[in-house]
Amino acid sequence: MSTAAVVTPSAAEAKAYTASLVDAEQKAVEMFNEIPSLITVGMTEKALSDAIHHLGETKYGVRTHWHKRIIRSGPNTLRPFEDNPPDRKIEADDILVIDLGPVFEKWEADFGRTYVLGDDPEKKAMVAALEPIWQRIKARFDARPDMSGEELYKIAQEETAKDGYDWGAPIAGHIVGHFPHERIPRDKISLYIADGNGSTMASTGKNGHKRHWILEIHARDKQGRYQGFFEQLLTL
Repeated sequence: MSTAAVVTPSAAEAKAYTASLVDAEQKAVEMFNEIPSLITVGMTEKALSDAIHHLGETKYGVRTHWHKRIIRSGPNTLRPFEDNPPDRKIEADDILVIDLGPVFEKWEADFGRTYVLGDDPEKKAMVAALEPIWQRIKARFDARPDMSGEELYKIAQEETAKDGYDWGAPIAGHIVGHFPHERIPRDKISLYIADGNGSTMASTGKNGHKRHWILEIHARDKQGRYQGFFEQLLTL
């Protein structure tokens, strides 16, 4: 049985591929900049999800998300991605995680942020720490981009612990690309920044392009009351 050869993209094609992913992320950034104006104390997570969906569809032309919309508040922020916790009303002084995977003209974005309603100093400190943690991890990755997914997962745990938080997920990211991106059925390791993925992250996908990765931060407070989240494109 013969296997089709992978065609190596030209330099121009590789540059255009990366530029399309960056453009998709910039559109996600613009959309996220409008989300705080949609958040109201007392509304449900589902109501906020519906409002975000309407914003994406009417203003940004988003017709689909490549993964389910994650809008979770308070104790629901502790629940694994795969869970579907009961809908919850957003309360004053809540912490709120939003994780979206909008598709812009067949290009995937994966973007996540954490918001705090009110003035709780511990929650505000966590949110303020998330991007600096992400940047420290990226700096260590950029110094050695051929590291394995497992190595970067351990680095993510180390850097998050330096700020006094526990790690709260079995992954620290995954690949992203042209919709739908490359997947291996029932495999939650090979294309993820996760324990057990010993393959280099500087690998090439089935489409011949260098794989691009999303880096996620999952920071859980030591008392196990809530969790913060931050994600964006790692490989630019």
